[in-house]
Amino acid sequence: MEKKKLYECTVIINGGLEDEAIEAAMAEVKKVITENGGEIANVLDLGRRKMAYPIRKQTIGAYAHIELEGLPSSLAAIEKAFRYDDNILRFLIIHLTTPLLEMRKRVEKYSVVIGSPDDLSEEEQQEKQAAKA
Repeated sequence: MEKKKLYECTVIINGGLEDEAIEAAMAEVKKVITENGGEIANVLDLGRRKMAYPIRKQTIGAYAHIELEGLPSSLAAIEKAFRYDDNILRFLIIHLTTPLLEMRKRVEKYSVVIGSPDDLSEEEQQEKQAAKA
């Protein structure tokens, strides 16, 4: 019996579609994954973004990042369904190995995220303004 493994899938959907069509395409992506025995753990919708280079004459794509658990044998069926879907411009499925997960935890622990000034608390904003004066 095969053991389920952890995967991460990034999908770029045609950004030229209407919002409802993009949501329908995302629903289809989730449906394909679950129908082929995958269990979706997390979905991060990154929205529309300009792509680095045109894909199928499209310059804007709707990005989504999906973490899932599934059987290695079911990946071929998922990839085949994605390949034949005209709304999906690109996809990438990566097996998350133990060393990769450990490295990701280390990066999260030691990385500093620089956000907008709105992310700071009121006290931090006041301290920053006092330091400038």
